This record gives sequence, C-alpha cells and structure tokens, in this order.
Amino acid sequence: MSLAQFFRRHPMEIILVAMYLFLVVTAPGFASVDNQLNVLRNVTMQGIIAFGMTMIIISGEIDLSIGSGVAFSGCVTAWVTRALSDITGPVVAISLGALAAMALLFMIGVFTGKLRQHYNMPTFITTLGLLTVLSGAANLITGGFPITSFPYQFSFLGSGFLFGIPFPVYIFVTVFGLVYFLMNYTSFGRAIFAVGGNLEAARLSGIDVWKTKTLALGITGIFTAIAGVLIASQILSGSASAARGWELDVISAVIIGGTSLFGGKGSIRGTLIGVLFLGVIVNGMTLLNVSEYWQYVVRGALIIGAVLMNHALERHTTKA
Repeated sequence: MSLAQFFRRHPMEIILVAMYLFLVVTAPGFASVDNQLNVLRNVTMQGIIAFGMTMIIISGEIDLSIGSGVAFSGCVTAWVTRALSDITGPVVAISLGALAAMALLFMIGVFTGKLRQHYNMPTFITTLGLLTVLSGAANLITGGFPITSFPYQFSFLGSGFLFGIPFPVYIFVTVFGLVYFLMNYTSFGRAIFAVGGNLEAARLSGIDVWKTKTLALGITGIFTAIAGVLIASQILSGSASAARGWELDVISAVIIGGTSLFGGKGSIRGTLIGVLFLGVIVNGMTLLNVSEYWQYVVRGALIIGAVLMNHALERHTTKA
C-alpha cells in the first residue's frame, strides 16, 4: 500500500497523530498522564452518545434532542432518588431512577421513529421540538433548581478511578465494543447501512426499514440516559442546565469521523477517532490559552473541513 493510498483510507487518523505530536511539543503539560486521563474522561459522555448517533445518521435520520435528553435523564434520576431513598435506600433508589430515565428516553426515541413512519415527520423537526420539550420537562421536575439528592459515594460513577483509569472510560469502551459488534457482525447493523443507503431497495429485500430506524433512535435514547446519569454523578445533582449544546458536539464528532449526513456510510471506529479528535483539540487549545470564541471558530471550521475532505476523497476513490 502506497503512502497516498494509506492517507486516503485513514486521513483523520493521520491528522489526529500529527495534531497530537504538535500539542506534545507546544502545549505545556499536554503529554502528562494526568492530562491524558483528563482528555479520556472528558470525551466519554459525549462519545457514548456519539456511537448511538452514528447508527441514527447512517440510517438516514438525526437526533437534535440529546443535550436536553442528558439533562432530563439526570433530573429524573435525581427526582426518583429523592422520592425513594428513605423507602428503599439510596442504592436502589438511584438504580430505579437510572432505569426510569433509560426507559423514558428509549420510549421517546421509539415515539420519534413512529412519527417518522406513520406521519412522515422528519426526525430533524421532531427532535428539534423535543429539545425544547425535554428542557422544559427537566425544569418542571427540578423547579428550576438542581436536585441534590445523591449521596457522595454516587460520585464514583462519574468521577471515580478504577485501577488508575477514570471509571466512565470503562463504560465508554464497553459501549464502543457493543455498538461496534452490533454494526459489523449482526443483521441489525447490516440493515442500518442498507436502510440508509437505499430505503426502497432495503424494503424490497425484506428489511423492516421503520423498525430498524426506530430501534436506532431508541438505543441512542438509552445511551443518552446513561450519559445523563454519569453527568449527574459528576456534579452530584440533577440539573436542567446540564449538557447544553451537546447535540452539536456529538454530531460534529460523528461527521469528522467520516459518517455521511446523507446516510448509508460511516463507521463506529471513525466516530471513535472523531470523538478523540475533538477531545484532543479542545484540551490542547485550552492549554494554549486560546480564546473560547476562537475555539468555537476552529471547531466549526473542522466540521466543514472534514466534510469537504471526506467528499473529495470519496470522489477520488470513485474516479479511481
């Protein structure tokens, strides 16, 4: 394999390595073990959702409600914990709250899929509305103030370390392995690619296209709830203001990883690279004291650049 062929196949990996080496030299403290663990911890929550978002986008849909979904699930978990702690004890109450949040967001994902199936309502519109609905519901649950009903021990889930590695990283790796297996070695994963590539052809081949899309939305709802529980653990409260703007960061990671917004093309491995790419560059710019406003400019430019590069490489490969 020539160098040019290797770059065409792994462009973001090469750029990530080059950027990493640049930051090792220029950003003070970037290469330290503590900072590397900090980067890993910071990308885990959004990364967990990004793996689910990859399935949604490959299937030809999108979810813009995940930021509010994270806040909502944290608030539900905190509310249930406050209501049941004296009856069941905090461990059982937290577990029931987390399960309730996952069940609710799974059902919301299914609801979005059903609206798409029966009323042809674009998921862009549905989830844009749900972004506001879930944010309002989170504020109704909390009354506008964070619910601080968790015991201190709960912070281990989002902030603790196991064998020197942040505990959320284990959940991140587990979700990555699960979705990677699902997308590459199961009929459901093949169906997602088929539905996103050509819906009518997938339908004629016997694939239940709407069930596939709906399951992708529901599974991502579960991942969103898991991220919400982890955030609640980090801040030891259910807050309606948590995770604002996450939907753009998550979608950015998926796009940078090479997933096409038109559906039918993408990979979980690529999304992993996209998640790490954003985590490294945000951390590096922070260490270099780059203005927060410039950070937004750079991140937006990266999305445009990644889409253009992937499109150019795809056209070159097609011509070749």
